[in-house]
Amino acid sequence: MFVFNFKVNGNRLFKTFLICSIVLLLIIVCVVTFRVISGAKNNPNNSTCLPQNNVNTISTNNYTNVLKSVHDNIDDYVGVQINFTGYVYRVLDLKENQFVLARDMIISSDFQSVIVGFLCEYEKASDFKDNTWVEITGQIYKGNYHGDMPIVRVTEINEVDKPNDEYVYPPDETYIPTDGIV
Repeated sequence: MFVFNFKVNGNRLFKTFLICSIVLLLIIVCVVTFRVISGAKNNPNNSTCLPQNNVNTISTNNYTNVLKSVHDNIDDYVGVQINFTGYVYRVLDLKENQFVLARDMIISSDFQSVIVGFLCEYEKASDFKDNTWVEITGQIYKGNYHGDMPIVRVTEINEVDKPNDEYVYPPDETYIPTDGIV
């Protein structure tokens, strides 16, 4: 029968564990810091909802998330080119060259809805009647309509058929964009 006498020095074991933990923690902090710094250099614009490329297409799935993000962070989106579809909607206090490119957002299980959309400016806005479905391309700028407001200066507009998915849904509070806006 073999008997092993094994003596553990608790003080030395604790010091070794503590040093390994500190080294591991420092490595993690360095990696995270490097990723944050390199990410900031690679993405100078802090906006995360619309990528900063030529023209960004807004879909039915991300419509209200983009709308909310742009309204909450107007300055981050000034100059961004967007393309999306909606219907022409006007209220009494809009100028002749203005309309809202609107969608109906479902707010309850019994399909009650509210109108949401981007305020748009177009030189020939009066050529399009209310409730006409159009696809627009334009550039966001910071304007004033009862306070600071993102306004889309329309550069191209085309009448289109009403889409099958005409309704949009409220923004998802857990929305984290991953691959742009598609």
